[in-house]
Amino acid sequence: MADKKRILLCLAHMSETGEEMKFIKEAFDTNWVVPLGPNVNGFEQDLESFINHCDDGRTLDKKVVALSAGTAAIHLALVALGVGAGDEVICQSFTFAASANPVVYQGATPVFVDSEPGTWNMDPNLLEEAIKDRIAKTGRKPKAIIPVYLYGMPAYIDEIMDVARRYEIPVLEDAAEGFGTRYRGQVVGTIGDYGVMSFNGNKMITTSGGGALICPNEEAAKRILFFATQAREPFPYYQHEHIGFNYRMSNICAGIGRGQMTIVDEHIAHHVRARDIYAQGLADVDGITLHVAPEDDMEPNYWLHTVTVDPEKFGIDYDQLRIILDEAGIESRPLWKPMHLQPVYKDAPAYVNGVSEKLFARGLCLPSGPMVTDEDFALIISTIKGAKK
Repeated sequence: MADKKRILLCLAHMSETGEEMKFIKEAFDTNWVVPLGPNVNGFEQDLESFINHCDDGRTLDKKVVALSAGTAAIHLALVALGVGAGDEVICQSFTFAASANPVVYQGATPVFVDSEPGTWNMDPNLLEEAIKDRIAKTGRKPKAIIPVYLYGMPAYIDEIMDVARRYEIPVLEDAAEGFGTRYRGQVVGTIGDYGVMSFNGNKMITTSGGGALICPNEEAAKRILFFATQAREPFPYYQHEHIGFNYRMSNICAGIGRGQMTIVDEHIAHHVRARDIYAQGLADVDGITLHVAPEDDMEPNYWLHTVTVDPEKFGIDYDQLRIILDEAGIESRPLWKPMHLQPVYKDAPAYVNGVSEKLFARGLCLPSGPMVTDEDFALIISTIKGAKK
């Protein structure tokens, strides 16, 4: 008997015409199978073309460096910003650990700031409170701010940038989950000083594993590339005056990325359409709330669709619903456990308001990816409806 199909959250999806294989084959045929080559350069150019066009007609001039992971991109941005031992970096608490871990790599301390309830991202007002308190307590302002675009939802980045400018603190946008998300017509990741992209296997596009850093200009990109390739100085022999890293993307992975860029608009359109399917299908389910953009000028990519479960109205809690979905062959996942609740960060300073803790106690991610069919969405919705007590 054939195994029952399992509906996954967001599975990698290749182009129907096999564009990815064309670029990979070219790399093998020309023996470019190392962390440099025409696919790497081409992928960076494709990304720059994608991110630099704004809906109002403006054209930006951001540069992109393709790297081995989004985590590597965060790490290198912190290196470029001079973050080191004894420094503090403000991080969003409601996120995946990779947003904060590189701070520790640099010997610095993450300072966690909670979310506001509209976007679930960093609360600008609480951010300013945290900055004031850190200055009062340490005599120094934080070295950087890392807001996150959780599940592809834009943050109130203009307000965050206003706070950052007043205190002259650089902003590193973690757009790992927000590839293609726009805020007021501008691609997220291009608004702050640096921006992070991720191409992990479950992201909007994939390179199998990989990421990229959006840099403010050519000079900054060259500096990032220097550190990403072991910080080798320009001598005929190997000379190193700084600690470097092996963080460059391979030409093979970049070939996958070039093929994925031919269908990125299709992927985003699928996720946005899924939002409409869930919104219509769950509209009459008391106790289930689908998270959607709180403002019209926010255009999420809806990487993962998320719901909160009110157990008093729905009759069961989010974890009971997760188990029911799992038994029906449907993958779902709790929302990120806030960083200020993680044992590894129990001693880190945190400025909380209860928003992320409440969401963590009630929220689920639902399948969203291009491999999820209309029939799958119908099964997911009917299973949720059937679980209501």
